[in-house]
Amino acid sequence: MTTSPPRTTLIAGCGRLGTALGKRLVMAGGRVVALRRDVSVLPAAFSSISLDLTAPMTAPLPHADALVVTLTPSAVNGDYRTALTNVLQALPGPPARTVFVSTTGVFDGWRGGQPITESDLPTGETGRARILLDAETVAVDLLDAIILRPVGIYGPGRDFLIRQTLTATSIDGGRMTNRIHEADLARALEALLTSAAPPPVLHAVDEEPTRLRAVVDHIAARLGVTAPPTADDSAPSGNTFDGSVLLDLLGHLDYPDYRVGYDELVADAHPSA
Repeated sequence: MTTSPPRTTLIAGCGRLGTALGKRLVMAGGRVVALRRDVSVLPAAFSSISLDLTAPMTAPLPHADALVVTLTPSAVNGDYRTALTNVLQALPGPPARTVFVSTTGVFDGWRGGQPITESDLPTGETGRARILLDAETVAVDLLDAIILRPVGIYGPGRDFLIRQTLTATSIDGGRMTNRIHEADLARALEALLTSAAPPPVLHAVDEEPTRLRAVVDHIAARLGVTAPPTADDSAPSGNTFDGSVLLDLLGHLDYPDYRVGYDELVADAHPSA
């Protein structure tokens, strides 16, 4: 069951993902207020405000029915509490719904079972994982946020693996990889804003996690090139994430596996391949 899209959605740290979401919300008839330092790259359809979220705001923000936070640790120097407090204090009241975009990096160094589900609690085994876990805690404490944890995001303009396939001398072929296409991730964000009963935590992952070796070999075959070899010191590693909650929320993925997604990317970027 879904509700109507928010009338006004505030997107804090509106980068590539926030822009993809914002376009969907505008098409649905909503208003988007985008916050970031450089707003020159944002669509004209957004109400964009240039500011540094780590500094106290000198002017109030407009009322927002929903808040989406897509800030990276580097954008706030790891200090999410200050950035989120600044946003909350500048708003006339807390939004009815907040989604905080984290990452499955909260499970870096995970020693528990596989695949990892939303019921598994990250334990902060690495410095990066602890920063992300603290950010999630702050978002829940201050804003009662829904936590969205994407895996590796790919899509137009996010073609790292294609470039790696073409240029790397070797790859970590034994590493387990998980990915989500940006289009499906934007759909997931929109669904979290409009669902009548959204999950409190959501892992955004497609239906086929697999070893990096398989993905690179597939991309190389589509490009018609020789795939880089697996590094001598490569060994099975990495986590696997269960995507059943995402699938229940969306009903289907437009890009259910790496083959569908990378075939499209290769065809668009290398039409002669």
